[in-house]
Amino acid sequence: MKYFLISLFAVTSMGVAAQTTGFYSFTVTDIDGNEFSLSSLKGKKVMVVNTASKCGLTPQYEDLQALYEKYKDKNFIIIGFPANNFMGQEPGSNEQIKEFCTSRFHVTFPMMSKISVKGNDMHPLYQWLTQKSKNGVMDSKVKWNFQKYLIDENGNLVDVVPPREKPHSKRVIDWLEGK
Repeated sequence: MKYFLISLFAVTSMGVAAQTTGFYSFTVTDIDGNEFSLSSLKGKKVMVVNTASKCGLTPQYEDLQALYEKYKDKNFIIIGFPANNFMGQEPGSNEQIKEFCTSRFHVTFPMMSKISVKGNDMHPLYQWLTQKSKNGVMDSKVKWNFQKYLIDENGNLVDVVPPREKPHSKRVIDWLEGK
């Protein structure tokens, strides 16, 4: 009986541990240095995108902002994560990145502090986004700046949108509108 209870406790503990490693379990740091709990996004569709200021795809900031404006009142949010993983295309400090995004593209969706989205220093959120063993859905690699991860209202990874695909592509709009 003693071993049965220990085994039952171990299995129950493993189940709880697995539940606490979902999208909502992460707390990240915003571009101003404040903690941002992803659990505050429960009930919203979320687009997570790695960004860069000196990339050929940087004009996607404008498309991202337009998408955010159109759907922000429909339980949708975009979270931008500046990253310098691709040819040094995000060399600036958080302050410089914020200034660039707001003055050049009038970005109002939440921007987070600069992180790494690949390699040995990959941020834990991106480990979750890219590893099926953690997200339960699929493996992926961040191919370039402006890769988009779609998270549903329950914190589940739904899809990965390649960097060159526009934020307002049919795939994204159909997902946002529940088609």
